[in-house]
Amino acid sequence: YNKPSDRLKEALFARQSRHTEFAALNDVSFNVNKGEILGIIGKNGSGKSTILKIITSVLTPTSGECIVKGKIAALLELGAGFNMEYTGIENIYLNGQMIGFSKDEMDKKLQDIIDFADIGEHIYQPVKTYSSGMFARLAFSVAISVDPDILIVDEALSVGDVFFQNKCYRRFEEFRERGKTILFVTHDMGSVIRYCNRCVLLNAGKKVAEGKPQEMVDLYKRIMVGQWNENEESSEEASSIQSSNVKNDQLWKDQISTNPDIEVYGDGRADII
Repeated sequence: YNKPSDRLKEALFARQSRHTEFAALNDVSFNVNKGEILGIIGKNGSGKSTILKIITSVLTPTSGECIVKGKIAALLELGAGFNMEYTGIENIYLNGQMIGFSKDEMDKKLQDIIDFADIGEHIYQPVKTYSSGMFARLAFSVAISVDPDILIVDEALSVGDVFFQNKCYRRFEEFRERGKTILFVTHDMGSVIRYCNRCVLLNAGKKVAEGKPQEMVDLYKRIMVGQWNENEESSEEASSIQSSNVKNDQLWKDQISTNPDIEVYGDGRADII
C-alpha cells in the first residue's frame, strides 16, 4: 500500500484494488537437522529475515507450511521483547516471563545471564541508556540462558566487539555439542565458513542453492558482483561451483569500486582480486 489509508479503503470498497503484491519469499523450502548450525546468506532484501520470522511464528506464510519441533529462542532484531524504560535486570525477568519461566526459575538463571552479558553496573540502569553493543550482550545472554532446542540469530552479533563475538561463538560450539540447533543469518562470510555445517543461499526471495558453506559463499560473491544469472545453473549444479570457475579476473575488478586515493605498496607479486 502506498499509504495506510489505502488499506482501509480497499477493505471498505473491495472492488477497487489499491495495493501492489510483492512476494518476499517464493517457493523456498529446506530442512534443518537437529544439532546443525545452518547459515542463511544472501543480499539485503533476499528474504532472510522474513523466513526467520515465519519460523518463529512472527509472520504467517501466505501458502505452504513451516513445521518446527522444539523450543525456540530468537534474536531477530535488537530491542524486540525489551521495555526501554526498564532496567537490564527487569528486562531479564520480563523476557523470562514471555518465554514461560517463573520468577523462581529466572532467579536461578539470573547470575549466569549477568556474568555472560558482562556489562557491569549498567545492568541496573534503564536499557534506553545502553549502547547497541551492550544491548546485544544482554539480549544474547537472555536468549541462550533459556536453554532452547533451536537458537536463531539474525545479525545480532555484528554490533558486539570481537571478544564478545568470540565468546558467543564458543557458546555456539557448546550448543552444537549438546545437540542443539542454530540458524545463523549474517553478512560475515568468514563466520559462515568457520562455524556452519551447511548453508542456504537466497536471492530475491528465491532459494538459489544449498550446500557446503565455502561453495555457497563463493556463489554469493558471484551474485554480489553481477557474475551470476538466475538461469545459469540449477540449484544442484550451483552447489558444486568453486571460486576457480571465475573466467575473467579483470571483470571482478571492474565491478568493485575502489578508493581512488588508495596508497599502493609492494612489488605486485600477489594480487588480491
